[in-house]
Amino acid sequence: MKMFKTFLVTLVVTICATNLGIAQDVHYVPTRQAVVDAMLDIAKVNKNDVVYDLGCGDGRIVVTAAKNFGAKGVGIDIDPQRIKEANANAEKNGVTDKVTFKQANLFESDVSEASVVTLYLLNSLNMKLRPILLEQLKPGTRIVSHAFNMGDWEPDQTIQVDGSTIHLWTVPEK
Repeated sequence: MKMFKTFLVTLVVTICATNLGIAQDVHYVPTRQAVVDAMLDIAKVNKNDVVYDLGCGDGRIVVTAAKNFGAKGVGIDIDPQRIKEANANAEKNGVTDKVTFKQANLFESDVSEASVVTLYLLNSLNMKLRPILLEQLKPGTRIVSHAFNMGDWEPDQTIQVDGSTIHLWTVPEK
């Protein structure tokens, strides 16, 4: 009976979390620094860019963009623990004036300010995000994905770095 109650409580919590949009679609796996550097290099990030990292985890991509390239950055993650880690990372690296982290659902976030968007999400999530990105982003905005593609939207460039695949797309004219 105790097992059944535990199962029932777990089921109810999962259903409530999913219906409230709290459930996470992806578990956090940090991107290795060599891959972060290559993602920012392939996008040709510079001081005039605003880099958005969707599913930012500990914030290493936007922190690196700010620290190494002088870019501004916004990280979005649904997990409050990751946001705490990201803010601590920004503070440790002295870039709190250049980066912001938001606890939010990336599918409901406004990313229209971005000139570069970075992703390390599953193919299915990239596909779900694709129409949102194409609707919100300005032509010329660069989208970089670690490991996962965008379905039938062929990347402009694909490279291999440190055993990882990195794809780059450029948002076309509307």
